Amino acid sequence: MAIAYLLVALLAAAVAVFALQNGTPATVHFFVWTLEGIPLAGLILGSFAAGLAIAGLPLGIQRWRARTQARRFETRVKELEAATAQREKTPTTPPRAAP
Repeated sequence: MAIAYLLVALLAAAVAVFALQNGTPATVHFFVWTLEGIPLAGLILGSFAAGLAIAGLPLGIQRWRARTQARRFETRVKELEAATAQREKTPTTPPRAAP
């Protein structure tokens, strides 16, 4: 776990250095909007965050559906195990011989 924290700290430091080195103002044109004076680092990091959100939404939905299905399967397994245990407890009578 300590290695994960170290990697996150290194990534955060790299992002901070990137932001400090790319503070040049940029102009953004998008359809009819024009934004002037946006820091280049903010623009790049904002675009990256938007991409993560756009890609992460379908993945999150898929993961939610998979968890729901897994819970359903676990419930069904428990039901079948209970039915099997009940069946094993019930004594069975041997079949009668035909006359």
